[in-house]
Amino acid sequence: MVSQSGPTVSFFDAASDRHIDTVEVLAEPHELRFDPTQRLLWCTTAYHSGYYHANSGRRTELTVIDPDTRRIVEVVDLSPEHGPHGLALDTARRRLYVSVEGSADRPGGVVVIDTETRRPVGRIDTEAPGPHWFAIDQAGRTGYATNKEAPFVSVVDLDRGTLTAKIEVPGSEGLAVSADGAQVFVASPYAGFGKAAADDGPANGIRVIDARTASVVDTLPTENVVLPVHLTSTGKLLAGELRMEPDPVSLLGRHAPGRLTVFSADAQKRLGEIEVGLGPLTITSSPDGRIGYVACVASSTVDIVDLVTLQGLARLDIARLGEPGSHGLAYIPRPA
Repeated sequence: MVSQSGPTVSFFDAASDRHIDTVEVLAEPHELRFDPTQRLLWCTTAYHSGYYHANSGRRTELTVIDPDTRRIVEVVDLSPEHGPHGLALDTARRRLYVSVEGSADRPGGVVVIDTETRRPVGRIDTEAPGPHWFAIDQAGRTGYATNKEAPFVSVVDLDRGTLTAKIEVPGSEGLAVSADGAQVFVASPYAGFGKAAADDGPANGIRVIDARTASVVDTLPTENVVLPVHLTSTGKLLAGELRMEPDPVSLLGRHAPGRLTVFSADAQKRLGEIEVGLGPLTITSSPDGRIGYVACVASSTVDIVDLVTLQGLARLDIARLGEPGSHGLAYIPRPA
């Protein structure tokens, strides 16, 4: 689990929830991705301090960690690329895709990393200033970048390394691709803070995209704006709803308890919900799809949820470890 303000990556035993170890990393770590082929953990570090749209400058590094020894293997510098955030992995082709933010001389894009050499081997432009999350289909042929302030999702051909389509959405956050690659689920609109959505503004929810036609075909409605989206191995679509309430001393507003909302991805039907911590930002699940993990940045907690009964099993209080700002998550099976 990433502590964005720690800045650390902490390890817990998934059976007992016991804290095992903590690795100190560069400032502002954000997301994690475990590579089972190389048995390494990748961590993006996006900013020197702050967050998207409110930071003191963008970082350029990826940290590579051995999860078994809990030691840093290497820090990979992506300069001149900066603001690395989203991570997607193709184990068959040994490729890691990293979303990076744009600058005055280039648009945002995706850097392609060879996971054996741990070196960049390409870049794909997304024609948006801030691609934040990135996901690929299981075949490793097509990638999707969500763009916070740009009114489209970027679709890229991973073989040719080119942008192939722009799917119109009113700004976007997290996303997930169905196991067969036929559908993409995108949280939209972009999360604004401190004010309610306008009556005539876009509805909160998850846009369902038909990958064949590269078009939105449906919306799964939610009461609040959604940031993280995750698909389990059993076909459940997990959405983290951000809930804010007015605060007289802050224009950003005040966090209220977040909500984990669960849908059936196939039936596109709402299955239920459960209250979680403040500011859900990342979601993952166990390989068997029975347990969900929701990192909540504002409360510095990780909620552990039984996805069959939708009951809370435990809450990890990361702030007690002195590591505030829960963010990226990865589930790491034991070595064979």
